[in-house]
Amino acid sequence: MLIDTHAHLDFPDFAGELPAILQRAKDAGVERIITIGTGVASSRRSLVLAEQYDMVYAAIGIHPCNANDETDDAVSRLAPLLSHPKVVAIGECGLDYYHLPERPEHESDTEYTSRLAPWKARQKLFFNQQLELAANHKLNVIIHQRHSWDDTLEVLFPWNGKLRAVFHCFGENQARAEQLLVNGHLVSFTGIITFKNAQIVREVAKSLPDGSFMVETDCPYLAPVPHRGKRCEPAFVRRTAESIADLRNQSLPGFLTATAATAKSFFRFPDSV
Repeated sequence: MLIDTHAHLDFPDFAGELPAILQRAKDAGVERIITIGTGVASSRRSLVLAEQYDMVYAAIGIHPCNANDETDDAVSRLAPLLSHPKVVAIGECGLDYYHLPERPEHESDTEYTSRLAPWKARQKLFFNQQLELAANHKLNVIIHQRHSWDDTLEVLFPWNGKLRAVFHCFGENQARAEQLLVNGHLVSFTGIITFKNAQIVREVAKSLPDGSFMVETDCPYLAPVPHRGKRCEPAFVRRTAESIADLRNQSLPGFLTATAATAKSFFRFPDSV
């Protein structure tokens, strides 16, 4: 079984084309897709898609880059969605210090740091609230981390043992991967694995044990070679899987069996759906 564990099917990039996109995914051997919420409205749209298409499941959450666009009660507004049987995780949530307000040339380091403080604080607040929501509802979390490694682990630390996390679109080194695995967390690889400048993450994918990672597209972003530069879609997760299986000298059927088992264990898909 091939599972795309991270897609954004509710994005306008796919508007009006989903039946054809899902058919191409099926033709590529994809049997399940998790579409990921990035805010309250996005989470609701993702759940509608999960209700509409058998192969689609939903994660609901607030992306850190959207924290300042959501109301203060946004996380509590997600809670009523959690009773739906096709909601399989909270996310994506986390911290992103890459997409922050630009710094004007005249602004000093101190002034800029002070101006960023409330942005970072709101991201941390929403992140922690979503971790609490996940723990209370016995769900795992999908984490977005960019240029925020230490702070992300600091927020996550108190929740170790209470929930598991997958660091999606993993692009860090072996040492950082091991920091996660020792606490029971996972990583997930995208089409970046096929890029020429991705040697570090390829080495990580090559060395991690079965059961510690999954595969995803993060579509419509990060299409793997030979599709790089085009709109990504769930069918392309097969190319990512083939690339990692080749790196690991694993047969493709064996690789797909292992990663599907990892995804099933992490997301706990309902047997009745």
